[in-house]
Amino acid sequence: MIPFFDHTPSAPKICGITRPEDAEGAIEAGAGALGFNFYPPSPRSFPEDADLGWIKDLSVAYPDIALVAVVVNPNESLLKRLADAGCFHAIQFHGDETPEFCASAGSLFPFWIKALRIREEGDLAVAVTFSTPYLLLDAAVQGTYGGSGHTIDWGLASKFIASHPDRKVILAGGLTPGNVAAAAGQVHPHAVDVASGVESALGQKDPVKVREFITAVLAG
Repeated sequence: MIPFFDHTPSAPKICGITRPEDAEGAIEAGAGALGFNFYPPSPRSFPEDADLGWIKDLSVAYPDIALVAVVVNPNESLLKRLADAGCFHAIQFHGDETPEFCASAGSLFPFWIKALRIREEGDLAVAVTFSTPYLLLDAAVQGTYGGSGHTIDWGLASKFIASHPDRKVILAGGLTPGNVAAAAGQVHPHAVDVASGVESALGQKDPVKVREFITAVLAG
């Protein structure tokens, strides 16, 4: 079992990785998982014809680090490409995918995660209809599918976790080195996830922010 999926709390997931040096830096700083975006409108997305060889190399060099492909309403071609790449331990559905679609497409990978955009308590009602225990809670911001830098209501997340101990919730949405310790302390999630909060520019991770973020989480 890969530690990120098994251990609670788990080391942080650094999402929106686009460069090998950012991946290596996050791993050396103590990350438990890395997220790679395959949603073209995102500034952190891999091009359709991108060479995934260096990600495959990561999976061999760091077998205990979870490598996650992040998708939004993916088509069959993309799913096949990601599954055939043989380097992703999980796929993260970040769009409007149904529970049935996620269960079917997710079976192509060892694990799958469903991301939910949360604005109010009613948005959490659908969470239990997904058959995976791994749920990522992100901010609901019109016109985006994540990476907005907005926080969610930590109280709602905490309440959901307390009432659904069978779910392994990954907390996302507007987390930074400055607020992640407070967020984790209030919510007690399975893990935390960050993208824009540790960047120096869109798609480029700031090594100092990454290290400060992970240190803040692990110190708690």
